[in-house]
Amino acid sequence: MSLYAIGDLHFSTSVDKPMDVFGENWAGHEQKIIDSWKNSVKEDDLVLVLGDTSWGINLNEAKSDLDIINNLPGNKVFIKGNHDYWWTTVTGLNKLYENMNFLQTNFYEYGEYAICGGRGWMCPNDVKFDENDLKIYKREENRLRLSLEAARKKGYKKLIVITHYPPTNDKLEDSIFTKLFEEYNVEKVIYGHLHGKESFKMGLKGDKNGVEYILASCDYTDFKLIKILD
Repeated sequence: MSLYAIGDLHFSTSVDKPMDVFGENWAGHEQKIIDSWKNSVKEDDLVLVLGDTSWGINLNEAKSDLDIINNLPGNKVFIKGNHDYWWTTVTGLNKLYENMNFLQTNFYEYGEYAICGGRGWMCPNDVKFDENDLKIYKREENRLRLSLEAARKKGYKKLIVITHYPPTNDKLEDSIFTKLFEEYNVEKVIYGHLHGKESFKMGLKGDKNGVEYILASCDYTDFKLIKILD
């Protein structure tokens, strides 16, 4: 049972939102992702989907995209991205599909690991961070803490966290998120959101204070799923 991850699918089967306006590499990106998924994932594997899954603005518009993912191999765990306007409540979403699970303050059991997660938020920076951002920043940290604490109370010691936003600012400075992950001895943090070569430089990667950080936005991975664990 292997563990895979990919972020920012940006599927748009029900809305007109071509992604190739962001670069030629995005042309036909949906099929690239689907082909990689089918070639990599087996039915008993788990795929972590890191937000910005569908451009649908409501669940009716997003359903055709979610149906495509549902029909791909493996079980799936989702977190909310900043463009997932269709996202309703975790309770409601978790009733829609048998092999698709949605996280926000809850967690997913994967063998000896607990998969915890939440959207996250932009971290304090010199470009744009106001009082409203600070409020959301602290709220999202609390939601992640609730997810981690729920796993810890269930007895899990091996923790993986998925977020949509990077856990630091563009200067890769410590944040309340990185401090939280160190507090709970999280093994791996996997995130997306960043697009384009210049933005990729702003993502924390590799080991920092015992936590491994992995960027998995789909254009960073060349629209391929990446294996996290065998």
